[in-house]
Amino acid sequence: MKYDTRIFKLLKNEEIADGIFDWTVENDELPAMAKCGQFVNIKVPTRTLRRPISICDAGDKTLRLVFQVKGEGTRIMSEMKAGDDVEILAPLGNGFKIEKGKRYCFVGGGIGVPPLLFSAKQADNPIVITGFRNKDLVILQDDFKKVSDKVYLATDDGSAGIHGFVTDVLKDHLDEIDEVCACGPIPMLKAVADVCKGKVNCQVSLEERMGCGIGACLVCACKTKTENGEAMTHVCKNGPVYNAEEVFYE
Repeated sequence: MKYDTRIFKLLKNEEIADGIFDWTVENDELPAMAKCGQFVNIKVPTRTLRRPISICDAGDKTLRLVFQVKGEGTRIMSEMKAGDDVEILAPLGNGFKIEKGKRYCFVGGGIGVPPLLFSAKQADNPIVITGFRNKDLVILQDDFKKVSDKVYLATDDGSAGIHGFVTDVLKDHLDEIDEVCACGPIPMLKAVADVCKGKVNCQVSLEERMGCGIGACLVCACKTKTENGEAMTHVCKNGPVYNAEEVFYE
């Protein structure tokens, strides 16, 4: 895994849904190294710990980062302006493995949706299923429709798209796909893994609190199954993407 720290220029900061912000940042070196499913660790002014944010999309010189305000650090990030310098450690983690010739279904929930955009761009004829609590939190639908002609939206309250969960939609399309890539809250990932078990392979991207982002601080430990039995691995270094059957969903 190759990564480094560089100063990026913030080109755009836009609120695209209630409390959800869309950044474009620029650097001449690191964006071209990014792979789908990886993340970055952002140094926030006046804060000690960096904030891990998944990579929504990447170009040769730009990264797109979509995040939700959940605390003081992300609040500060949401108030930064175009033209500001941002120190970013990137690209980090092991992302999704996308193979040519397979048909993938990308399943995302809430703020777990953004990393699936760059991932879906790597696949042939993907299916995309996204879920949100309500219509005010729906993001990136137009972006996904540029990548796939099969984009499905579900909301918990039925205020947009299908009234239900992403697993309700996934069950209807299992016979069309070879593999699932999922990102979202643990209960959603467990439900997706249960639907896929014994039918199609499933990769899951875990969301965990973390400090360093490179496996040194050991904050983001999670219990997984390995060839040698149960073990504590680290989401930032060993993940964030795991095979669904390796994870203990606790």
